[in-house]
Amino acid sequence: MKRILSVIVICSLISHSQAALEVGFYRDKCPFAEAIINHEVKKSYLIDKGIAAGIVRLQFHDCFVRGCDGSIFIDSTPTNQAEKDGSTNESIRGLEVIYNAKDKLEAVCPGVLSCADILAYAARDSNVLSGGVYWDVPAGRRDGRISRASEIVDIPLPSFNLVQITESFANKGLTQADMVALSGSHSIGRSHCFQFTDRLYNHNTKTMQDPNLDPHYAQLLRIVCPKVLQEIFNQTLVVGMNQSPFYMDSSYYGNLFKHAGLFVSDQSLLDSQTTATQAASYAANDLSWKVDFAQAMIKLSQVQVLTGNQGEIRANCRVINP
Repeated sequence: MKRILSVIVICSLISHSQAALEVGFYRDKCPFAEAIINHEVKKSYLIDKGIAAGIVRLQFHDCFVRGCDGSIFIDSTPTNQAEKDGSTNESIRGLEVIYNAKDKLEAVCPGVLSCADILAYAARDSNVLSGGVYWDVPAGRRDGRISRASEIVDIPLPSFNLVQITESFANKGLTQADMVALSGSHSIGRSHCFQFTDRLYNHNTKTMQDPNLDPHYAQLLRIVCPKVLQEIFNQTLVVGMNQSPFYMDSSYYGNLFKHAGLFVSDQSLLDSQTTATQAASYAANDLSWKVDFAQAMIKLSQVQVLTGNQGEIRANCRVINP
């Protein structure tokens, strides 16, 4: 079944593929590369299932800033604040999984795999471990040499409305349909309270609570994210994104029709007939969403990639080569 779905996904995306990226790119150069990456992801997942959501999110955040070039892994220096230290990336996790995989790969295939490709494989494996479908990863990405916190403004925010989030994805060559499918990644993972508490306590001058938020759901969120504690510890209080925060399923879309989307950007998917129809289709057909999500992830992983002689193969994901 895994193989059939993989073929479906790849065949449907041939017209979108970057010519320089190919499935099996490391077949001869480092034949055990995918197995090594998979082992590191599984090892971390057995300790903390939430790491899968963190790695999928890393793929989003890397690709939305300068493209899928592994720039999210670069450390800051005394003269430059890097992407991962910017405010939008304060809560990212899963970096160590990629660093560990890179160390293992450098020991057997030095200078072969880019950090950008390792992340693409790890995101696929994280999705599968969380109940999603398998896809073959087109590889051959190179690593970028620039990472600036000032550029993380390209990452869509939880407060975005439908027009804003659609435009944000369009700027990366992704369609509105891709955006709706990729939004389903919020079926796993967690969020810090500060990302959505304006919907509970400070919606606008007329009402504290967002009227587009189900009152019963809002009450549950207020219990987890009380206003007083949120003001003091807003970076540390967290809530699950969904009822099943470790399992990828389409219940995320069903929740939207109950006005239980956690973020404004989530609930906004019902603000147009086109996106609402797509969301309803996913809510009714879990497998349909999982296949579309896989397709959209392949597209996402090919945004503004560096190939050929562009960029570099970083020896250490955290530091550009001398």
